[in-house]
Amino acid sequence: MIATRREFLAAGAVALAAGPLLAAEPPKAPKLKKAVKYDMIGVKGTPTDKFNAIKKLGFLGVEINSPAGLKLDEVVAATKETGILVHGVIDSVHWSDTLSSPDEKVRAKGLKALLGGIADAKIVGADTVLLVPGVVNKEVTYEQCWERSTAEVKKAIGVAEKAGVKIAIEVVWNNFLTKPEQLIEYVDQFKSESVGAYFDVSNMVKYGVQPADWIRKLGKRMLKFDFKGFNNDLFKAGKNGWVDIGEGTEDWPEVLKALTEIKYTGWATAEVGSGDEKFLKDVADKMNKVLGL
Repeated sequence: MIATRREFLAAGAVALAAGPLLAAEPPKAPKLKKAVKYDMIGVKGTPTDKFNAIKKLGFLGVEINSPAGLKLDEVVAATKETGILVHGVIDSVHWSDTLSSPDEKVRAKGLKALLGGIADAKIVGADTVLLVPGVVNKEVTYEQCWERSTAEVKKAIGVAEKAGVKIAIEVVWNNFLTKPEQLIEYVDQFKSESVGAYFDVSNMVKYGVQPADWIRKLGKRMLKFDFKGFNNDLFKAGKNGWVDIGEGTEDWPEVLKALTEIKYTGWATAEVGSGDEKFLKDVADKMNKVLGL
């Protein structure tokens, strides 16, 4: 049926009236939980003292290293007393004892550390272990890094599943998994809900793909994310690209939009230097600004 001119004009008027209302509605911001790395807390004292210090600044959680020399019973007590959660554990030897090493003994040490991280995560109530799976260098090709690290990670999946902990593959400057498609393929090959991605917003800026594009492509695979500040313009000019949070070339409005689109409501963890309460307050303020909190 062909619409009359009067009907056409009337329909147009309704659309024009509704249009501004729809356009004026702001997109919903992602519900994020602010955290820091435990080593950033330069406040002296026990884990409880440190947790109380960051709690006053609006932080909700931390990530600890494993191994780190911490007394985990004190960490658990601190979480109960303060409400600050240990949301993740970081495998602290994955750069030295790489899962991609040509030396089988080094790979075995790396696997032992990963398994130890999973055990520590279970104790402190963390749900992820951050892992850099390997390093491509003069001794290790990309293909070797993939094959060796894959074999070692597979050995830990059953333990992770039993512990209720996920292995979160992080992207760093290790010449490995530098494109979102590569990270997706690496994670998906395990066919396990216990392996996902840990995306560092700032680490990947220099590789040319916008962080928001990484996030959209990773989707449900993205378990956690962290950031610093990276200025790609300075880096391209041959200068140090690392800057304060909010002073880099990360497109934060677009990052937040992408997080909303994939319905990410998890942890956002800063990874910068360490300092006292004044330093940590500055970090908190900068995080609040870029995250829209």
